[in-house]
Amino acid sequence: MTEPSAALLRLQKLLDGGKDSALLRFGLGFEYLRAGEPGTAITHLQQAVTFDPTYSAAWKMLGKALAEAGRDQDALNAYRDGIAAAANKGDKQAMKEMQVFAKRLAKPVPPA
Repeated sequence: MTEPSAALLRLQKLLDGGKDSALLRFGLGFEYLRAGEPGTAITHLQQAVTFDPTYSAAWKMLGKALAEAGRDQDALNAYRDGIAAAANKGDKQAMKEMQVFAKRLAKPVPPA
């Protein structure tokens, strides 16, 4: 792991101080993913979508983190849940992006 960013340290301090919300967990997940720690990012992003199941950006980032961790089926499931959440709240851009990511994951890998 690289040295934690200032943003990550600030967000972690908020969480350690008793603050907790979907937005805070999304920020932590995003920063941990940027720091090359998809496992820790997944934990925070799962908490974000637990707090707010309609948070389409968190679903999208969760799918990305899961894919980076090599958990393609879980990533596909996260994108599908995110697509449903985005569709329900009319977030067409997030829905389209997750559809593209899900389609890429669902494609079979050609033999080497």
